[in-house]
Amino acid sequence: MAESDWDTVTVLRKKGPTAAQAKSKQAITTAQRRGEEVQTSKKWAAGQNKQHLVTKNTAKLDRETEELHHDRVPLEVGKVIQQGRQEKGLTQKDLATKINEKPQIIADYECGRAIPNNQVMGKIERAIGLKLRGKDIGQPLEPKTKKK
Repeated sequence: MAESDWDTVTVLRKKGPTAAQAKSKQAITTAQRRGEEVQTSKKWAAGQNKQHLVTKNTAKLDRETEELHHDRVPLEVGKVIQQGRQEKGLTQKDLATKINEKPQIIADYECGRAIPNNQVMGKIERAIGLKLRGKDIGQPLEPKTKKK
């Protein structure tokens, strides 16, 4: 067997600091003390979810533009639905079942939270027999005659 000395250690290559270690505050100060060149750069919006720069102009433009929102059912229509339903002796749930909708939809229409849907309004009109759309809201619904 060849003679080998187990006490001596040969270092072939010493690994440098990892990227995270090289970026640490301690590593930077150590490099500065040694007199090594340290290059730092500030990355714009680093680590943030900013995709666009908000300037004064965009904020001003936001204030000036009109607010976009959906029109809601007028309270007048809600009252007509409620009165017509009560005249027929129906609860909100009964009316909803009759027109094949959820009870929450009837509640939303009655209190004015719903966004008007012509299909739902037509179903409610036929169920309670009162007009909900047009000029004569609350008037009895005239049955349409079929033309031949």
